[in-house]
Amino acid sequence: MEKKRLVVMNRQCITQVVGPDNKWRDAKIEKAVERPPGIYNLHTAVPADPAKTHDGVILYVDTQHVYQQVGKAIVTHEARKFDRVPDLGAVKAVSYGEDRALVAASQAKQRTRTL
Repeated sequence: MEKKRLVVMNRQCITQVVGPDNKWRDAKIEKAVERPPGIYNLHTAVPADPAKTHDGVILYVDTQHVYQQVGKAIVTHEARKFDRVPDLGAVKAVSYGEDRALVAASQAKQRTRTL
């Protein structure tokens, strides 16, 4: 897996990858949607434990994985296991049944922005 991180600030989300010169390079810039501000090292994410329910914000989605922040950790779910991939920034509870990812509303308190 290539080194990849998200930088979320000023309502923007910058996806960065490490280039051949070992420096971070911007790969994509988009709206942050409802993702909380911060720097998220996606390359340190661990696979989700199918025996547990993972409750947290959906940070990033690519063709193979769904990245979710659970507490201070980031877990990956296989995208192919979802009937419908959750929206970016959504706070969801992801569990597993019959080798499928089941998405439900989160019981965690959702962070909101105020003006």
